[in-house]
Amino acid sequence: MGTSPSRKFAEFWLGLARRNRRVLLLDVFLLAFAVYAGFALRLSILVDKSFHGDLFMAAAVFPLCAALSFFFSGVYRVYWPQASVEEYARLTRAYAYGSAAFLCANFFMRGMLIPRTSLAIMLFAGLFFTGGARASWRLAELSVAPGRASGQGGERRDSPMKKTLIIGAGEAGAYIARDMQRRAYDLLPVGFIDGDPEKLGKQIAGIPVLGNDDDLADIATAMKIEVVLIAIPSASGARVREYLSSIAPLGVEVRVLPSLWELADGRVEVTRLRSVELQDLLRREPIELDDEGIGEYLAGKRILVTGAGGSIGREICAQALRHNPSELFVLGHGEQSIYVLTQQLREAGVTVPYRPVIADIADFATMSRFFESHRPDVVFHAAAHKHVPLMEENPREAFRVNALGTWALSELAGLYGTERFVMISSDKAVRPSSVMGATKRAAERLLLGAWRSHPDTRYITVRFGNVLGSRGSVVPLFERQIKAGGPVTVTHRDMTRYFMLIPEAVSLVLQAGSMGCGGELYVLDMGEPVNITEMAETLIRLHGREPYRDIQIAFTGVRPGEKLTEELFYDPDNVGRTGHDKIFLSRIDENKPLFHDAVQSTLDENLDEESIRRAIFALGE
Repeated sequence: MGTSPSRKFAEFWLGLARRNRRVLLLDVFLLAFAVYAGFALRLSILVDKSFHGDLFMAAAVFPLCAALSFFFSGVYRVYWPQASVEEYARLTRAYAYGSAAFLCANFFMRGMLIPRTSLAIMLFAGLFFTGGARASWRLAELSVAPGRASGQGGERRDSPMKKTLIIGAGEAGAYIARDMQRRAYDLLPVGFIDGDPEKLGKQIAGIPVLGNDDDLADIATAMKIEVVLIAIPSASGARVREYLSSIAPLGVEVRVLPSLWELADGRVEVTRLRSVELQDLLRREPIELDDEGIGEYLAGKRILVTGAGGSIGREICAQALRHNPSELFVLGHGEQSIYVLTQQLREAGVTVPYRPVIADIADFATMSRFFESHRPDVVFHAAAHKHVPLMEENPREAFRVNALGTWALSELAGLYGTERFVMISSDKAVRPSSVMGATKRAAERLLLGAWRSHPDTRYITVRFGNVLGSRGSVVPLFERQIKAGGPVTVTHRDMTRYFMLIPEAVSLVLQAGSMGCGGELYVLDMGEPVNITEMAETLIRLHGREPYRDIQIAFTGVRPGEKLTEELFYDPDNVGRTGHDKIFLSRIDENKPLFHDAVQSTLDENLDEESIRRAIFALGE
């Protein structure tokens, strides 16, 4: 089948928009024509000879002023066939600046006399012509896109299109709808759901807003919707859960646009949509950060991240790199995780110099050579043994790494002039019932002791609970068990834990690092604790199964060292507020430092495992 003349012209016209030089030449022609239109409409089509000099001078100066303004305002960096309102606002501002420059030139150039009516016409015509050309590119793109979507002159679609309902008629929803219309996806947008009554009955991107959240189930049923898209990146976990509870009985496919944390690059398109995951149900409101304050202590600094190959360490590296440090040292004991991290940094095109360091943080001699050679300005200490049952079986190693490793790093940081030392702690350090928790509590106290010994270094501890997506998280275990057909194993029906998304936790760690003056123990706001049984049931439903019918949940009993519930503070009534509403100050820990001399005997080779365990708990009190 041949291509129609109208389609050929649309593709030719779009070709002009893809080269900045062509756009510039077109602007110059249109602006010069606007000058002629101003004179012609005021005088006559054949402009009187007495005005020819003024006409030619204006036709040279006006396009020059406007084009220069467009250039410096970034107008020629915009891809106009997919431009949005913001780009047209930029064009209008740039045109206003160019017009003002021309009016100034007209005022000072006495040889250029332009009738006031002609001046008004040409200024209006110039904006109309340049804006109209760009709008026509947008229309041409839309006229070509349906052909691509249906297989004309582009990709062919073998599968039928699925009727799709979009929740959220905001900017993200509109982008998603337009992206579906332009490209060869198998989704056909038929309507929006939005809570804004002003949008009801109106069209956005040519698609009607059919109702609000209360109408979701009825509309989806009546229109035989096959796919529902949740296109609200800022939606909280509670709101996503409400949508799912309305949609679940309908048996339709549900996809979600990732949260604002995951959309850090700002790209909103259909390819970013994915199936609903547990992290979507635990979203919280976006956090406001003092980026300037964070940048002040990270920009241009040498940064060391211990445990850099772990989930928290990797995210610390990613977020710290945004603040342009002078050098990044990524330290880990396992070479594979550090190798993977360096490969990711290379593939991401990171320009900040980074250096992998394979070392044991408890090896004082090795770490001393590192600090002497590289003298990091900022240390983020995320390295630790975190698995509770494993550390119950290996108390000597838990204490060696979690406690003495922390002492070694903090002591060296003070000796070699590190400016800030930020340690990641755990809610299991509060009234510890496990070896792991007791060693982290000892680490908190050791860090306070280091601050007393080296007051010029700012030692800061940040305590929080579990994070979703970490290697030690219960979620990957549940995922594997569900895929295997069950059962999903939960230790106790009433067990609860605090959970936070990794990017959110790390951003608050960086924020706390900017706030501390030394000796503080900050605790992050973890929200409400999550019942692990309910989490398992939700994950099973997200996989399209029904708990206790399709997939069983088996309760295996609380393991050694585990608690049914975790705490974030020793004394919830002795908590201080900070400059950030998601970061609290634990006051009760300030007067309980621990020094290295008190722990040297704990790892006496003559002590058996049980004696070491008792000594660890004594130090963690």
